Amino acid sequence: MSVRKIAVLTSGGDAPGMNAAVRAVARTALSKGVEVFGVYRGYNGLIHDDIFPMNLRSVSDIIHQGGTMLYTARCPEFRTEEGMQKAIETCRKNGIEGVVVIGGDGSFRGAQDLTQRGLPCVGIPGTIDNDIACCEYTIGYETAMNTCIQMVDKIRDTAQSHDRCSVVEVMGRHAGYLALNVGIAVGATSIIVPEVPFDFERDIIQRMKKANETGKKHFIIVVAEGVGGVMELAARIEKETGIESRATILGHVQRGGSPTVRDRVLASEMGYYAVELLLQGKSNRVVAIQNDRIVDFDIEEALRMKKPFDFELYNIAHQISI
Repeated sequence: MSVRKIAVLTSGGDAPGMNAAVRAVARTALSKGVEVFGVYRGYNGLIHDDIFPMNLRSVSDIIHQGGTMLYTARCPEFRTEEGMQKAIETCRKNGIEGVVVIGGDGSFRGAQDLTQRGLPCVGIPGTIDNDIACCEYTIGYETAMNTCIQMVDKIRDTAQSHDRCSVVEVMGRHAGYLALNVGIAVGATSIIVPEVPFDFERDIIQRMKKANETGKKHFIIVVAEGVGGVMELAARIEKETGIESRATILGHVQRGGSPTVRDRVLASEMGYYAVELLLQGKSNRVVAIQNDRIVDFDIEEALRMKKPFDFELYNIAHQISI
C-alpha cells in the first residue's frame, strides 16, 4: 500500500540546518503527491495532537534560518507506554502513515519505539555534538564549529591584550569531537576531552611553561563540556602559574546562527532520502553520511555502534600548538 500522509518533527536539542531538513522533507513528499503534517515541539506535539498540514509555502524562506520552525522539546511523557500510545493515536486519527524524526540518539530511540508499535519512522541526525556513531557528520556540526571559532577568536584578542590564559568550554555533551576540531582550528595550547584522560601538570601547566619560555604570553585552553569544571580549572591555572586566567562557557550561542553551505546541503539530501525510504516501505532506519555518500542503517544497529575518536588528530593538535 502506498504512503499517502507523513509527518515530520524535530526533537531534542536544536541544530542549525534542521529547517533545511524540514524543508526538504516537506517538498520531497509534496512533489510526490504525499500529504505532510508538521509536528510542533517534537514528541510533545504527537502526544497532544499539535500538528498542522504543510504546503509548499509552509517552508519558504527557512533554509537559511537557524533553530527549527517546528520548535523542539524533550518529552518525559513519551518515555511511558501511555505517552507512546497517545502519539500513535494522533497519527491514526490524522491518517499519518510514517514519521520523519530529526534529532539525536534519544530522538531515534523514540522513533524505534514507534516503529515497533506499528508506526514507521525514519531518523535524520541533527545535533551539533556529531556523536551519532553511524554518521561521519551530523546536521549542525559545521555551523557550531564555525560559531565556536568566531567566539574563541574574539576571546583571543582580549587574552592577547592582557597576557591572559582563557579556558573555554564548548558543547559536545559526552563527546569531544567539537572540542577537538575547534581546538586545533584556534591553535589551543591544550585540548581537554572526555576520551583522553588528562593530567593537569603534564597537559596544561608544562605545556604553558614550555610555550612561555619561547616568548608566548597568552594561552587558549579548550575544554569539552563532558569534562567541564572550567571555572575551577582557570583558578587552578592562575594559582599555579601566576598568569591571569579567565573561564568562558560559550553555551547556547553554539546552537544558533545561519547554517553553513555544507549543513544546508547535507540536510537537504538527508531530508529527501528519508522520504524516499518511507515511500519504499522502509522504516526503523537512520539516514547517515559515510565517505560522502548518503546511506542508511537500522536504528537499533546505529544505536549500538561506537564512534571512534580521532586520536591521530588529537596528537597532531598538541604537536603543533607549542
